[in-house]
Amino acid sequence: MTPTPEFLPHSGARPLHWLATATAMAGVVALAGLVQPDASATGHAGPASASAAPASGPQAAAPDAAAVTYPLDCKGLPTAVTATAQGDLDGDGRPETVAAVRCDAGSGTPPHAIYVLAQDKTPGAAPRIVATLLEAGKRQTAADLTISDGVVTASLLGYSSPQVPRYSPDVKQLAKWRWSGGKFRQELTNSDARSV
Repeated sequence: MTPTPEFLPHSGARPLHWLATATAMAGVVALAGLVQPDASATGHAGPASASAAPASGPQAAAPDAAAVTYPLDCKGLPTAVTATAQGDLDGDGRPETVAAVRCDAGSGTPPHAIYVLAQDKTPGAAPRIVATLLEAGKRQTAADLTISDGVVTASLLGYSSPQVPRYSPDVKQLAKWRWSGGKFRQELTNSDARSV
């Protein structure tokens, strides 16, 4: 005898039943995601271990740009770090910090200086400036500071003449710096490269 539809399982289920079933299934899926086998317990290294830190210890922290005294002549005003980027610039496995710094004048558009900071290996040592990529005397403002594949990139905003108001830069140039041959070399968009 074939069962009639009213006797089939779930033929009379209400929406509350389906909601409870969906909630229970979501809980099982979530629990399964949390319970993962330990790769070391099975003796097999998973994909995550391929990118793990070397056996020498954890990755060093990038230098703190706020912990540095910058050599800007701000006539008694404080300095302001307006942008930072971190990355390994010289290939030694330790990250450097690049900081765009200017005088904190409160108004106007003070020029930036761009510094490379390194952290000494000595525990408790303060970070130090190891290179100046852009001097404040160039009267340029730095924007869009990034590090990618060991190359520092910034948009440099400047002025075509002394008559251009300081609040309205009219020249924009993309500058890149790369560590090469023991020094940072600047690559300008007009292919004019110079060493720092």
